[in-house]
Amino acid sequence: MRKHYLDNIRWITVIIVVIYHVFYMYNAEGVSGGLGKITNMPVQYYDVFMYLVYPWFMPVLFVVSGISARLYLDSHSEKEFIRSRTLKLLVPSTIGLFVFQFIQGYISMSLGGGVEGLAAAGVPKPLIYLIMVASGSGVLWYMHLVWVYCLVLLFIRKIEKGKLLDAGAKTPLWLMVLFLFPIWGAAQLLNTPIIPVYRIGFYFVFFLLGYYVFSHDEVIEKLKKIAVPLIVLAVVICVIFSVMYFGINYADKPTNRGFLYALDAYVGSLAMIAGMARFGDFTGSFSKWMSGHSFGLYVFHYLGISSVALFLAKPGLVPAPASYILSLMAGFIFGYGLYAIISRIPFFRWAVLGIKKEK
Repeated sequence: MRKHYLDNIRWITVIIVVIYHVFYMYNAEGVSGGLGKITNMPVQYYDVFMYLVYPWFMPVLFVVSGISARLYLDSHSEKEFIRSRTLKLLVPSTIGLFVFQFIQGYISMSLGGGVEGLAAAGVPKPLIYLIMVASGSGVLWYMHLVWVYCLVLLFIRKIEKGKLLDAGAKTPLWLMVLFLFPIWGAAQLLNTPIIPVYRIGFYFVFFLLGYYVFSHDEVIEKLKKIAVPLIVLAVVICVIFSVMYFGINYADKPTNRGFLYALDAYVGSLAMIAGMARFGDFTGSFSKWMSGHSFGLYVFHYLGISSVALFLAKPGLVPAPASYILSLMAGFIFGYGLYAIISRIPFFRWAVLGIKKEK
């Protein structure tokens, strides 16, 4: 039977990501990458939303990716698994950069005056295009990491021969608590210096926990029994983290390598999984539609948000409140609209969305 709570976790989390990126685009807390502050407010207290959700919303997606890998491999061969992951993850995040996502690279670079600066410096246009391609990854970093993790997972499977997977089904609650320490330890490893979102060790632990532990119904049943206390605990930890670090760059070291950050990420992920398994394991026409379009929303939403920032907010053509509202609207319009269009265009649906040509 399909685990509907996993589908619901995906689309709900993607919506949180969209909202987060609106606040991130205009944040006043020193988190680089967006346009930055556009208000005259001495303190943008609403930026606290970023602190409340950032530590855990991507970890939970990596846990779900690990669970999904286990469910797929239960009924498919390893060759089918890597073929499907390559089509859905690697193709859009590599070939897709050259045929479409370079547009995102242009928008992102233009927010900081990068394109104009390169042109003024006499950089050849073909090289500028390649730089835009490299800058166009945006949200696709998640797909890069999951694809690499899938390859490493196949190697680990050959070594442990199913023993770890069998042991994972028997995981007691006290051991789940101790998983916090390898997560914290992994937060110190394999962090790229220039692009801090590529936290290879940190997210890999969440992916492996999804595959080896939380893919088991026995484990999920244990979590469902403590779902409410977990949710309350997660909220408390999120609030504590937000109060302690508000105004500090939460997305880079040393904050994102601290124990409280790891605790927030882990408990927040557990609360989301336990809460949705207990209260959100259902489906309907609305949830089916949202689930079926969440991938497109994830891939394209940031282009809408950043386009509003570049063409309307940066030149001051609209007031700050309107910039926020229009960015949020554009995130959903671009996300769903571009998905509807590109998913119907031959070649582009394969290159940008990993949709195989229908026979």
